[in-house]
Amino acid sequence: MPVKITIRNVPEEVRDELARRAALQGQSMQEFLRGELERIASRPSITAWLQEVRERKALTETRVHPHYILRDRDADRT
Repeated sequence: MPVKITIRNVPEEVRDELARRAALQGQSMQEFLRGELERIASRPSITAWLQEVRERKALTETRVHPHYILRDRDADRT
């Protein structure tokens, strides 16, 4: 069931920028903001993502030496 969300005290320049972005996509501000909120909610937060990476790293107990990371990075640049 959809709910309503109210955000108070949004600076006018922020509202203007959001309205501009919505217009560029041919959307109302409501459509644009709903899409942005859905996009944000569909991804894990940085904190949750880092926790998941740390847990996977602890389970696998693997470590890649920085030398190999830099070597492989540089190999892709040639």
